[in-house]
Amino acid sequence: MENKVFWKEAPLIRLAVCLMVGIVVGDHVAVGWLLLPIFMAMVVVALLLWKHEHWQSIAIALCFVVLGWLLMERQKVSLMVDWPEDEVSYEAVVISEPVEKPKTMAVDVLLTESGRKLKCYLYKDDRSRALHIGDGLHLQSCIEVNSEWRRGSFDYRRYLEIHGFTGRTFVASWKWQKAKVSLVHLSRIERMRLTFLKYRNQLLSRLHSPVAANSSIFPLPSSFPDAYAVVAAMALGDKSALTQELKDVYSVTGASHILALSGLHLGIIYTLLSLFVFRRRWQVLSQMVIILSIWTFVFLVGMSTSVVRSAVMLSVYALLSLSHRDRMSVNTLAFTAIVMLMISPMSLFDVGFQMSYMAVLSILLFVPLMESVFTAKYLMSHRVVRWLWGMVAVSLSAQIGTAPLIAYYFGRFSCYFLLTNFIVIPAAMLILYLSLVVLIVPSLAYILFDIVAVLNSLLTKMALIPGASIDNLHPTKTQTTMIYIIIVAVYLLAVKLTCIRASARYR
Repeated sequence: MENKVFWKEAPLIRLAVCLMVGIVVGDHVAVGWLLLPIFMAMVVVALLLWKHEHWQSIAIALCFVVLGWLLMERQKVSLMVDWPEDEVSYEAVVISEPVEKPKTMAVDVLLTESGRKLKCYLYKDDRSRALHIGDGLHLQSCIEVNSEWRRGSFDYRRYLEIHGFTGRTFVASWKWQKAKVSLVHLSRIERMRLTFLKYRNQLLSRLHSPVAANSSIFPLPSSFPDAYAVVAAMALGDKSALTQELKDVYSVTGASHILALSGLHLGIIYTLLSLFVFRRRWQVLSQMVIILSIWTFVFLVGMSTSVVRSAVMLSVYALLSLSHRDRMSVNTLAFTAIVMLMISPMSLFDVGFQMSYMAVLSILLFVPLMESVFTAKYLMSHRVVRWLWGMVAVSLSAQIGTAPLIAYYFGRFSCYFLLTNFIVIPAAMLILYLSLVVLIVPSLAYILFDIVAVLNSLLTKMALIPGASIDNLHPTKTQTTMIYIIIVAVYLLAVKLTCIRASARYR
């Protein structure tokens, strides 16, 4: 496969970078209403320069910078709310399962009148523990702005803003009650999301109930809660049951990516769906069915950033497959980034967004280079080598792209990530397929949970091996940026050497 410098073959990557630059500028510099006429003037200038290709390209790039700036300012303004200083009465709907804190039950709520999201803390009692997604609440409390809290590189207020939270409230037990609330003022997307999250709770109960129902006859093994937590996270995107100890095990061994729904999981689902649809005779219809199924799953699991990115990419992939064009490319990745950032500019500062895109970008760039180590003829005639080297190439490429971010945000580097991926990726495929079977035939849940318990046990033992991870790294922003500059330089050098090697073969 011929390697080419990606920014020459992917024009959308330049526009995506310009949009990101504008978003970063908009995060630090506020101009106000002047940005809109500036943007419109830039668009007019870009159109008038149609005879001057070079200058028009510069004008279009500046348009995207100003657009990112404008979108970021608009989103920041939408998150600014002057909450009343006194207590107010309001109605809300629960949009997350309650999480137990030392003194309270934390639950996310959506105000039915304004559609604003709040972090709500209820006094811990039987009523607050019994809340579920979709329950309506009538509350009376004082709503406060998001708190300023930092730990290392983690900015809690920025985290809340990225996820759309505009305030927080502490509610006494006698100042709230369940009530029927009207959702007519919420957007159609929010109402659909709530409906699908209710269905997800039903499916989670279907996964949990077959084993829990027989607990009086067959005592639940100690591994069951952790096994259920992993299945719930991998199959339905619910990470509320994951303990900190289990998260640490997966983090130390470099397996955290299978707990967060992403391209790996949707790729497995896409492959499974492709086996059952009528592809040859009605190709257009089959791709539409697959895309619809993928987006149904996205709503079902809560529409996290990584899973939405993967769904957009797979949708573009499916549509381009109809025209037999290059389906999975840097250009496609850049297109998804532009779409997502135009919808939610603040996603750029989301850790999940950054890691998801850097992992896929690195895979798209480095895997072709690594595959060129062996000739295509050799790999085609040695299937085992092709599979093994493919796993190595994808794992190494993803690690190259995400390791600096993991070190910056979490202060850790997993040393056994390559070995771990040979275990967890086949296990993820098996767990996802079995989860689907268990949802249809609940009595087979024991088999699924036993397999996950074995995986958890194996990863726990790997985490205890000396040197499993390097901790307390915490590079600065400047150091992290310099690491990525070095990675780009190494990539360009590798492309050059590959081209020289390829030209030498044909002499």
